Amino acid sequence: MTFEELLTTSMTEGGMAEGLIALIMGMIVIFVIIAIALYIYLSFAFAAIGRKAKLKTPELAWIPLVGPAIIAFQASKMHWWPWLLIIGICIPFVSPVFSLVFSVFVVIWEWRMFEKIKRPGWWALLCLIPVVNLILYGIAAWEK
Repeated sequence: MTFEELLTTSMTEGGMAEGLIALIMGMIVIFVIIAIALYIYLSFAFAAIGRKAKLKTPELAWIPLVGPAIIAFQASKMHWWPWLLIIGICIPFVSPVFSLVFSVFVVIWEWRMFEKIKRPGWWALLCLIPVVNLILYGIAAWEK
């Protein structure tokens, strides 16, 4: 059997599909590992920020998906009504507008959170850059 026959036989018998499935599964595993590592890092960072801001319950940072937002919200001492925007995100036709407004409030919360722990408020704008935000949260949490 020649190499060309072997190649065409493996492709027609599902070898290519099996390889593609293995590639996708490998990517999913890597994504899950990175997501867990980011969750742990951000939870530690926001718990430390919560302690610096003298919050009563900095361990709320460990709540999946909303923990860092709760810490930023508590540190900023803003009213509860922006949380109603989360409900608006669930309404199908108006969710893009509510998502944009909620994003603006997240920046405001972070600005006030950074000021509360004696960091420049404009860091909240830099936190819109994906990797820079991880660095700034670490600096804000652990640098004296």
